[in-house]
Amino acid sequence: MNENTIERKSLWNEAAKSGLVLGGVSVAYMLLTSLLGKLQEAGGVLSALGNVTGIALWVAKLIVCIYLMKFFMRRFASGNEGVTNGDTFRFGTATALLSALIFSAFSLAWALFIQPDMYAESMELAKDAYSGMLSSEQLASLDELVPRMPTFTFFVNLIWCWLFGTVLSAIFSANIPPRNPFNENA
Repeated sequence: MNENTIERKSLWNEAAKSGLVLGGVSVAYMLLTSLLGKLQEAGGVLSALGNVTGIALWVAKLIVCIYLMKFFMRRFASGNEGVTNGDTFRFGTATALLSALIFSAFSLAWALFIQPDMYAESMELAKDAYSGMLSSEQLASLDELVPRMPTFTFFVNLIWCWLFGTVLSAIFSANIPPRNPFNENA
C-alpha cells in the first residue's frame, strides 16, 4: 500500500457518514414532496402554490446536495494526511453510492409498504389520459408494468444518484486537495 493512500476502511467509514447525511437530505425531500402532493390535491390556489413550492424544494435540494458533497470531500481531504486527488474521488464515489443506496431503499420501502397503490393510481391516471390514443392491448400492457415499478424505480434511482454523485466527485476531486505545481512529488 502506498504511504500516501488512505486506508480503505477509513475511507468507507467516512463515506458512510457522509452518505447517510446526503441520503437523509434526499429522503427528507421525498417526504416533503409527498406532503406537498397532499396539499395539491386540494386544488385551486393551493395546487399552484404547491407546484411552485415543489420546484423551489427541488432546486434547494439540488444546491444543498452539491454543497454537502463538496463540503464532505473537503473535510475528508483536510482530515486525512497524505490524501491525493484520487483518494478524494474514491471517497466522493463511495459517498454517492451509499447515499444512493439509502435513498433508493427508502423509496422502495415507500412504494411497497407505505404507499403501495402509488403506481397503480398513477397508471390509472395515465390510462385515462391516453385511452383515446392507445389500443386495448397497449392499455393492458401498462397494467403489467405496475408490479415491476417499485423494483424498476429502485434501480433507476440507485444508478442515477450514484452517477450524479460520481460526476460531482470527478469535478470536485480535481482540486481537492489543491494541487501544487511546484511540489516535486506531484
